[in-house]
Amino acid sequence: MTRIYLDHNATTLLRPEARSAMIEAMDVCGNPSSVHDEGRKAKSLVEKARAQIATAFGADGADLVFTSGSTEGAALALGGRGLHGSAIEHDAVRSWINEDLVVDCEGKVQIDTPETATLQLGNSETGIVQDLPAGLAVTDATQVFGKLPVAFNWLGAEMALISAHKLGGPKGIGAIVMKRGTELTAQITGGGQEMGRRSGTENVIGIAGFGAAAEAAARDLANGVWDEIAEFRNILENALVAGAQETIFVGKDARRIPNTLCFATPGWKGETQVMQMDLSGFAISAGSACSSGKVRASAVLTSMGIASDIAQCAIRVSLGLGTTKDDVLRFADAWLEKQKKHRARTA
Repeated sequence: MTRIYLDHNATTLLRPEARSAMIEAMDVCGNPSSVHDEGRKAKSLVEKARAQIATAFGADGADLVFTSGSTEGAALALGGRGLHGSAIEHDAVRSWINEDLVVDCEGKVQIDTPETATLQLGNSETGIVQDLPAGLAVTDATQVFGKLPVAFNWLGAEMALISAHKLGGPKGIGAIVMKRGTELTAQITGGGQEMGRRSGTENVIGIAGFGAAAEAAARDLANGVWDEIAEFRNILENALVAGAQETIFVGKDARRIPNTLCFATPGWKGETQVMQMDLSGFAISAGSACSSGKVRASAVLTSMGIASDIAQCAIRVSLGLGTTKDDVLRFADAWLEKQKKHRARTA
């Protein structure tokens, strides 16, 4: 059985460009903080990647601080600031905010004082994209970077969180992008790396892979790759809508990340669907991978006014590079067959 991977929002496949850059970086032995030739070679890889990411993210002139990923980035950018946010944020962000902003039934958040708030640019579960207010303190751009045309310099946010493994880079490396001159208090102190904002020897191999992946992602975006993926997502959605009238499709009429589809079938638990589809050869999820093992209704969906018992029945299908029309049609056929059997059992 050939498996079909449809959980790209959890993590996506490593791009060949990233793999090649990482292999090359493995042969550079120097510490990027050392001043000798070997150290300078390592440092040059770090700075090359910093420039690649800044260019791909439209962040020329901004500062970019490497982290171990968006979870650490959220702690560094948000910790101790008491910013306001909502339940649609990733758990890594929700851990650091006052969760008091209201989400409407369309998944949108209204912010009156953006300078004291954080707002996710695109939601990993529903795919719904927000309109960011000018002057926003922090935005989590992890799911959008590389999938939609986004430039940090026109987002209007003070800081943005990004992560490599969502766009074809390696796991365990991310970054905070910030306006030049923004203050950031280090949580990890020591050698003063990353402009004194995040100490510790830089992950040269991961950083090199991140830079190469960001560059390749920008090229794919410009070449219309994600427009095609959006077409496949819509083909899948239309097939499911036609065959499962009782199923609720979240954000169907909203602007969404082009690869993301979230839907709930009342009475059919999401984790059950995930297991059934896994046995049928399809990898999907019932929410954020960082919340795996937690059998509970999605806070994102319940904040939108979706009843808890229905939210527990939601699954997420997220497409990626390499996903084909045949893949999504095969998934539609397999899921509709399972859904038909579920309906017969519960009739």
